[in-house]
Amino acid sequence: MIERIRQIVAAQGERIVGARRKIASGVLVVAALWIFVQVMVSPNGIIVYQKKRTEYRQLQREIETIQQENSDLEQRNQHLRDKDPKAIEKEAREQLRYAKPGEMVYILPEQKQTDTATASAEHNNK
Repeated sequence: MIERIRQIVAAQGERIVGARRKIASGVLVVAALWIFVQVMVSPNGIIVYQKKRTEYRQLQREIETIQQENSDLEQRNQHLRDKDPKAIEKEAREQLRYAKPGEMVYILPEQKQTDTATASAEHNNK
């Protein structure tokens, strides 16, 4: 009879251990899923990181472009300050549409700002 009780207690102990293992496994799976979701979509997650990285690269390209334009304008300004006759003539021709005697100036219609912005956006997406 005591042997039978021991067998019953041992069987119940195994069931309890098995149930604990299942519960612990379930808790671990839920915790792993929660961590995965946090890593992916939280405010500091991978998806946000990728977007910020792409935005950073685009801004870096814009900075480089603006720096190049700034450098070109500084050089152009320096030529005008030095009273370089060719630079002054070029500015007069481009901005004031001056021409030398006997020359003809052809004025092409300017593109709309939206056309330029669209072309620039298409160029940046390539």
